[in-house]
Amino acid sequence: MFMLEIVPVLDLMNSVAVSGKSGNRETYTPLQTIYASSANPLEIAKSLKLANAKEMYIADLDFIERNGKHNIFEVKEVNTILPVILDVGVDNLKTFEFLLEFAYKIIVATETLESIEELEKIFEKYPKERIVVSVDVKDNELYSKNMDINLEEFKDILAKINPNEIILLDISSVGTGAGYNKELLDKFADFKDKIIIGGGITKDEIEELNTLGIKKALVGTALHKGEIQINQF
Repeated sequence: MFMLEIVPVLDLMNSVAVSGKSGNRETYTPLQTIYASSANPLEIAKSLKLANAKEMYIADLDFIERNGKHNIFEVKEVNTILPVILDVGVDNLKTFEFLLEFAYKIIVATETLESIEELEKIFEKYPKERIVVSVDVKDNELYSKNMDINLEEFKDILAKINPNEIILLDISSVGTGAGYNKELLDKFADFKDKIIIGGGITKDEIEELNTLGIKKALVGTALHKGEIQINQF
């Protein structure tokens, strides 16, 4: 039987794990999690490994904001405990290359990507096993700070480059427990065997996602509260 893999999510700021809602990063506070007595990412990672997590997703919010700070050395340490899927807001090939020594897989997200050309350069130069494309959506439209492109056009590009893994992330749902974006998942039905779904996933939806044959689910808030288990099945 197919089993959906639960991928724990950690957001890092100022060297600690933090939590917040809907991407409003200025309101984030230190994470309270059942997996550790503090918001120390190493302590949390060790506990998640004991709970049979296979890998974890980390967003370095300081690096993403380009505020002169970063948490990549903490990420590198976590990566020795659990393989890290890292999001730092990759904008181009140069940033992607720099990050390869810090994490197992690097996310290339539509929110921060400079251009489709940079995405193509990354796929031409590096193995697909190291690359995860994140389709960031806000209000059911492709979210990108630099590219003038819609969801359908980006789907065509994904069909050409054929990544191993594609994150579908509804930014408006992050941390809300409002449920994953079913409309978005339907639109990407052709990529079902590659999908990692994220954003507001609830306990009741885990079985549904498993039945649909979705590969992996990014779970933050519900996991850290104990509402969803890593070994859910």
